[in-house]
Amino acid sequence: MTDIAMLPESWRGVLGDELQQPYFKELTEFVEEERAKGPVYPPREQVFAALDATPYESVKVLVLGQDPYHGEGQGHGLCFSVRPGVKTPPSLRNIYKEMQAELGTPIPDNGYLLPWAQQGVLLLNAVLTVRSGEANSHKGKGWEKFTDAVIRAVADRPDPAVFVLWGNYAQKKLPLIDEERHVVVKGAHPSPLSAKKFFGSQPFTQINEAVARQGHEAIDWTIPDLG
Repeated sequence: MTDIAMLPESWRGVLGDELQQPYFKELTEFVEEERAKGPVYPPREQVFAALDATPYESVKVLVLGQDPYHGEGQGHGLCFSVRPGVKTPPSLRNIYKEMQAELGTPIPDNGYLLPWAQQGVLLLNAVLTVRSGEANSHKGKGWEKFTDAVIRAVADRPDPAVFVLWGNYAQKKLPLIDEERHVVVKGAHPSPLSAKKFFGSQPFTQINEAVARQGHEAIDWTIPDLG
């Protein structure tokens, strides 16, 4: 996994050096040892799926999640998203409820957020792998250093972006972002534990207004039904 070819081409110039750092080699060894012991999600070829779906120069919005879903077949490398055919998880259901109340978008029959990623919404988890059935099991092993580098890379671009930081964990990343140049949309996390504060926060309107001010096309938040 330390091979630069693992990184999508558009990100190699800004992240390639990270893969040569001692911490990343240790992280790779740890993840491979974990895979040898049992299931680790997402599969190896989808670890960098968020970067793959949203090229560096195309990022309009960065949404930061915590770590991948830890159930079989759920996570596929985009935060909050699940594969087609997998039941929509509670946090994403709450995101959809807020979208419906705020924008009038119908609640889709799936939790597959690739249409957002393809419009420039980088769906980044702070930790990119997880042991089956154990949330946060790969926390503190080095992924955070790598994903901080991703956040910094977007924050360092001349082209401004919108950073969406839901919950206290995500908001700890504020020091990486120049709020003079970029827009930060903060709010409660959409998980059932804090959803009461999340509902009514109107994040999608805030994001699209900021995207428009930055000279970019607004995001169409509608997720098509897959039937």
